[in-house]
Amino acid sequence: MTDNPRVTIAIDAGVADVRLNRPAKMNALDPAMFAGLIDAIDRLGADTSMRAVVLSGEGTAFCAGLDMASMASAGAGVDLAERTHGLANDFQQVAWGWRTLGLPVIAAVHGIAFGGGLQVMSGADIVIAHPDTRLSVMEIKWGIVPDMAGFALWRGRVRDDALRELAYTAREFSGTDAATLGFALRTAGDPHAEAMTLARAIAARNPHAIRAIKRLANDAVAADAADILMAESVEQAALLRSPNQMEAVMANMQKRAARFVD
Repeated sequence: MTDNPRVTIAIDAGVADVRLNRPAKMNALDPAMFAGLIDAIDRLGADTSMRAVVLSGEGTAFCAGLDMASMASAGAGVDLAERTHGLANDFQQVAWGWRTLGLPVIAAVHGIAFGGGLQVMSGADIVIAHPDTRLSVMEIKWGIVPDMAGFALWRGRVRDDALRELAYTAREFSGTDAATLGFALRTAGDPHAEAMTLARAIAARNPHAIRAIKRLANDAVAADAADILMAESVEQAALLRSPNQMEAVMANMQKRAARFVD
């Protein structure tokens, strides 16, 4: 794929290594970064050969949040209520888009993840953070609320009273704290290497089943039990005896690597 200067994409064996690429500014979100992230989500979603995504930041930080100077003029006159990407507006899509992308996304987080950067991180299915990462629900510092899909993404994932305290105060917390509270799955000394290892393991599984699991997991956050049970049955019926499902069975029986098709 051709890279946007703000967001680079390298692909190997169906795993997309996506990196925020503004290291001199700790990958702060400016209009070009917003556009690059939205474009990356769109392009990866349209490519059926993709199996998993690792999302990280170049340099010393994952993302320091909004570049306030560049966004002040860009945001003037914007109608935040306008839905430009399904349920989301442009600002929400850079985080929400990873959640709705049809394949698993693993965020590898280090250095800093503040404000909008924390919300972009939270769009991932799984977050692996360096224990010393500095994180903050930063918006109240500027007298505003998290509005880049944070609350929708944290629902069912982050302990409610802890989220309220962090949002009310903008208090910094660590990668270790993030794993305890639910912002991250676990910590690692090299989050990117661990995320790539996990992504490759996912990429070796039936891609149609993996995408079905993501749909079920997304729906389970808000759907009632009846809808979830029916969704499980519908997804399973589509998978049973499909070419990739049969290949998974044969590969296990023959003790070899599976050869799945798009």
